Parts: sequence; structure tokens; C-alpha cells
Amino acid sequence: MITNDDGIESPGLLAAIGAVCDLGEVLVVAPRHQQTGAGRSFPSSDGAIHQEHMEVRGLTIPAFSVNGSPAQAVQHGLVELVPRPPDLLVAGINYGENVGSGVTISGTVGAVLEGAAFGIPGLAVSLEAPIEYHYSHSEDMDFAAAAFFARLFAQRLLAVALPPDVDALKIEVPQDATEETPWRLTRVSRQPCFYPVPGRRTSLADKVPLSYEMRIDFDTLEQDSDIFALVRERVVSVSPLSLDLTSRADFATLTQLLL
Repeated sequence: MITNDDGIESPGLLAAIGAVCDLGEVLVVAPRHQQTGAGRSFPSSDGAIHQEHMEVRGLTIPAFSVNGSPAQAVQHGLVELVPRPPDLLVAGINYGENVGSGVTISGTVGAVLEGAAFGIPGLAVSLEAPIEYHYSHSEDMDFAAAAFFARLFAQRLLAVALPPDVDALKIEVPQDATEETPWRLTRVSRQPCFYPVPGRRTSLADKVPLSYEMRIDFDTLEQDSDIFALVRERVVSVSPLSLDLTSRADFATLTQLLL
């Protein structure tokens, strides 16, 4: 099953479909509209499902759009549309990187975490992009390298079982990557990558949403992190994700602190 957070009309979604459409039976279930930043949220939705027409690489791909978030699209797909549990959930290809401590904001990541809750291994694929492209469906983005790595890791996840506590892989592809670009396993940085920026307002009642900008503190950035791999090393970052958000703190020590 393939989904995204940029909406059913995103060229990145088409690139993901083209990358994996010959690896098995494919079903697309994606948000009907732009849902960047939706995380794993469940906003109010009318639950309407719309059948779509998608032609990719000469193939007619069964596809549906859902009035809701990526996580809602995944739930509708798994509960109502697939004839049997899928072997893999692919989310992307996203306009813009999803790295650092803000990854749970990502609808791309939220989609694979929702799939993981149903026991479906996931692949969340994002392509580094300037901020002005993050909410776009721009044709200026070249998804070729990201599609190559989407296919590469989809093939591997279809061939092997992920170890316990690995529910999904988060793939971050540099904008200048090629098929020869190396990849390496990374941790999700505890450092944010994007920081909120207030807009100009004359009163609190003004409708001025927050914007954001990239800031990276390289002095404290972990060298084994997704941000370091993507931004400093210019390699493909592959981060194993777990649904288990429990702290790795020693329970005996923590118990003594809380007594």
C-alpha cells in the first residue's frame, strides 16, 4: 500500500508508485488534499473515500483519496479497501526532509507509524528540498534518486523481516543524491532541524500562522544522527523507527528518583 502527506496529486506520490509498482500488487490510499505536518493526527473528517484514476508506467493503479490525514488514509485503506493485509506500507516521496526531533510532526512518518500499529512494516521516504517547496506540487523536483532508494529498501523489506523493535525505516535522500550515493544507518537527532518563526502582527487577533526556518547547531549535533548524515555527509540517512516511545532510562534509577 502506498500513501503520502502531500496529497493524491503529488508528483512525489507518482514517483513512489513508479518505483515499486512492479514489486507486487499495489493499492494507493492517500489524503485528498495537502496534509504536510499532520503527523499521526486524526482531525475531524467526513470519512468520504474517492476513487481515483492513476496511470503510471503504462499501468492502471487502483487508487483512492480520503478526506483526512495520512494516518486516517492508512486506517481507511487497511480497514475498508485492501483485500488482505499488505506486506509493506510505503509513504512518500515527501517534498522536504523529515529529520531531527520534529519527525513526529511529519505526516509521512505518521502514516508509517499508523501502519505499524496494524503490524505492517513501513518505509517513509523523503527528499531534501528548500522550504518553499515543502507545501508544493512543483515539477522542479527531481525524484529519480529518491525513487531509486525507495525501490531499493522496498525490495529489502519485502525480502526480510525487520528485527523486533524496528517497525519502519525512515529514508532521507539528499537533493543532490544519485543512485551511487552511499547510505548509512542513523539515529533520529534530538536536535530540531526546523524552528518556528512568528509572523508580523498588529494584534493577537490577526490571522498570522507561524512559519519556520532551518537552524542546525553543528557544535552539538550528533555525528550518528539523521541530520548529520543528510546535511554534513550528504549521504542517504536510514533511521529505524519504533512505536515504543518508552524512555531507555534505567528503571531502578528512575524509581529511586521518583520515590
